[in-house]
Amino acid sequence: MSDAAPGPQSRAQWARVLIAIYGPTLLASIGFGAIIPLIPLQATALGASPGVAAFITAIPGIGMLIFDLPAGTIAARLGERLSIVLACLLDAAIMVCVYLAGSITVLGLAVFIHGMTGSIFQLARQTYVTDAIPLKYRARGMSSLGGVFRIGSFIGPLAVSALISGGEIRNAFVFASCTSLVAAAVTMLLPKLSADRAQQVNAAGERPHTFKVLADHRHSLLTVGMGCMALMMLRTARQTIIPLWGEANGLPPHTVSLLYAVSMGFEVLLFFPGGMIMDRFGRWWVCVPTTFLLGIGLALLPVTHSAGSIAILAAILGMGNGISSGIVLTLGADAAPRFGRSQFLAGWRVLSDSGQFLGPMVISAATALSGLGAASVVIGALGVLGGGWLAKWVPRTPDQIADFRPKD
Repeated sequence: MSDAAPGPQSRAQWARVLIAIYGPTLLASIGFGAIIPLIPLQATALGASPGVAAFITAIPGIGMLIFDLPAGTIAARLGERLSIVLACLLDAAIMVCVYLAGSITVLGLAVFIHGMTGSIFQLARQTYVTDAIPLKYRARGMSSLGGVFRIGSFIGPLAVSALISGGEIRNAFVFASCTSLVAAAVTMLLPKLSADRAQQVNAAGERPHTFKVLADHRHSLLTVGMGCMALMMLRTARQTIIPLWGEANGLPPHTVSLLYAVSMGFEVLLFFPGGMIMDRFGRWWVCVPTTFLLGIGLALLPVTHSAGSIAILAAILGMGNGISSGIVLTLGADAAPRFGRSQFLAGWRVLSDSGQFLGPMVISAATALSGLGAASVVIGALGVLGGGWLAKWVPRTPDQIADFRPKD
């Protein structure tokens, strides 16, 4: 795509690309957002302790982490459209299994597969956007992708709050199944798009091999990639601990879902300004302040006890997370080579998804030892350390992004 102002034909091409990127993402994220705050509550409804419930919440992250590298191969070989359709159809079936789950074991297995489908969906999306959006608009494109996900994550809990206020928590999983089916149907109606239009063969006629690609670009992965892992740990910890903290303070499930929707609402307001800041001033000025804000905010959670105070802190965390929408995707795209792009981004997702796994795991362990309040302080302190790491390694200005990108 050219950086020039689009003509009528270009605008039609852009419209097709934007619908292909954002339409299925919105639909799938509505269902995803609906169930995220309710997974720990469904676990406790099946008899799990708070520590076990936090572990159940970590299981989708484990599924994503294990399947990240295979997802890169799948997205490159099958193409974006077919990868998304298969992921959505499988996810729809899994949500029905969660609805029918009568034990913690069945619930855990179902949400594990849910994480695997999410890995395919998100890897295919990121790979395509990396190639389809020009560099000068990349952060806005990625932040909009994250913003659409946040819009869906705002609509989902809001809709489900009304749904479960007069019924069972598990009804939310039927709702999520329906949104995945609609996302699959919409994707099938779109033109076929390549999951990765980057180089498939290098000058020597070789095809990219995952572990060689990761070894060749290990510096980016072990510096900025590790910082992104810390940021994702904070984000997932927030999703886990706020519902559990609300329940521990006596709030009913529909109020907990509403509080989560409030947090997501503030995220939706700031995703595009965050992308503009990243494109104009540099990635550093978004990711570093956000990481510090999330870390400090989570450390302050134990001083909140009423619905109002929890809602205020959730809103602050939502604002901090919203302005950094798409930052992990953007930094991954900045660091990705053309040759072996899908394989590199799969490795990048291993690091970011490791953070998604570690957040609930740290909460689970710290909760078992000292309670939810202590867990929140621990995860907040780790987040502050992650902010310092990112401050050292992330390029500060747009001019430095070119130096950060690998030479093919």
